[in-house]
Amino acid sequence: MRRLSVAVIGAGMGGLAAAAALRQVGIDATVYEQAQQFARLGAGIQIGCNAMKVLRGLGLERMLRASSFYPRSWNNREWDTGEVRFDMIFGEAAERKYGAPYLLAHRGDLHAALVSAVPTDLIRLDHRVTGIDQTPDGVALAFANGARVTADAVIAADGVHSTTRAMLFGADRPNFTGRIAYRTTFPAALLDGYALDECTKWWGPDRHIVIYYVKPDRSEVYFVTSQPEPGFTVESWSARGDVGELRQAFAGFHDQVRRVLAACPAVHKWALVDRDPLPRWSEGKVALLGDACHPMTPYMAQGAAMAIEDAAILARCLAGADRDGVPDAFRRFEATRKDRTARVQATSRTNTWLRDRTDPDWLYGYDAWEAPLAA
Repeated sequence: MRRLSVAVIGAGMGGLAAAAALRQVGIDATVYEQAQQFARLGAGIQIGCNAMKVLRGLGLERMLRASSFYPRSWNNREWDTGEVRFDMIFGEAAERKYGAPYLLAHRGDLHAALVSAVPTDLIRLDHRVTGIDQTPDGVALAFANGARVTADAVIAADGVHSTTRAMLFGADRPNFTGRIAYRTTFPAALLDGYALDECTKWWGPDRHIVIYYVKPDRSEVYFVTSQPEPGFTVESWSARGDVGELRQAFAGFHDQVRRVLAACPAVHKWALVDRDPLPRWSEGKVALLGDACHPMTPYMAQGAAMAIEDAAILARCLAGADRDGVPDAFRRFEATRKDRTARVQATSRTNTWLRDRTDPDWLYGYDAWEAPLAA
């Protein structure tokens, strides 16, 4: 049987994970990315035990352990007094229970690890998709740079602003939540020796801030906030924010929060949006993955994890399929994943995850390499 040819649109976490997972089942996928080069954004990312099980299967665990912070717990504290609401224990105890570590990383380090799992010649930069045409011979893709390719199957992992989703199902309008987020990473040396909790979410009446280390030697700190600002509607992760306004917004918070914000040299700011789940994720031989089909608010830190899980499930569904079997494989992928991603979307939307005592077994205990596939 001729080997399946697969095109992946988007070289973010989900797209690279999909290409790497497909290699595990004997399928070489070419990744097409619109950016001309990869940029190391100043942002942290939580790599939950569920995502780590997938990444382990891609051969990336050692690399990620070496570059990431291994927290004792996820501590939830009152915004002003510092009183502990719920201390979710991770570290070795969670690793034994869930079968993989919980790591805190720089997004750039996770992305670099995923890049390393895909051969360089299978990643094509400066390829922005402008057209998709399903023909009897496959899926024809057109790019802004004039390139044309045809593949047996297309996986669109082009994010929350997915061009492919708009081409397949029409453009949608995001639901602005009336809230914004600030975030950045910066050297811990700027704290002048001030000791931080390893990982804490500070819960205020109408806002919160999450602070944690992203390097094993505690040399780099990350924080991200959420607070009301109904008039701000810029979704870009690269838009600059005003550090003075940020400090004022958290002026009444605990001393640890104020120390971090006082040391912070610059921040990015973006509007938090929500989108409704799509009724379906595929059309013929084109399927959506990750934020392209189930975007979610960041309050559970599971957006990238869900895309990484998607990658493993989709690879398993495509394993052994021929060109004619691609639509069925895509439908099986959707049927396998939809209930879980919808539950995470709904739970994240409430912004209550781990605020009080929580049983997270259903989330962190999941293994996408072993989970039953839908009929």
